[in-house]
Amino acid sequence: MKIRNYKELSLAQTPHGINAYKLYDKDHALIMYLHLQAGESLKPHITPVDVAFYVLEGNPTIMVEDEKVQVKKDDIIESPKDIVHCIYNETDEDVRVLVMKLPKPIKKTILV
Repeated sequence: MKIRNYKELSLAQTPHGINAYKLYDKDHALIMYLHLQAGESLKPHITPVDVAFYVLEGNPTIMVEDEKVQVKKDDIIESPKDIVHCIYNETDEDVRVLVMKLPKPIKKTILV
């Protein structure tokens, strides 16, 4: 059994400038833990695989293609592959999200 806690991991290198940690990184899947402080956001981008966002804490605003909706804790949001998406923290509270890329992408993400 392998157990990981994001607090014991190094920050992942991402182009978004937020606290991100790779919780699970295998050939078949990638699970990231994101911590967005008030006012932080990802850069809009396109991922070459399906993505699911699971909200652990806070009320982030999620953009998938031309839809932009504020969601809540315990919501799971699907973003199909090759669609622009983004996570915004437009609140004064912290936001924590699990991002699951299934399968793990072999092509690079495209910033838009």
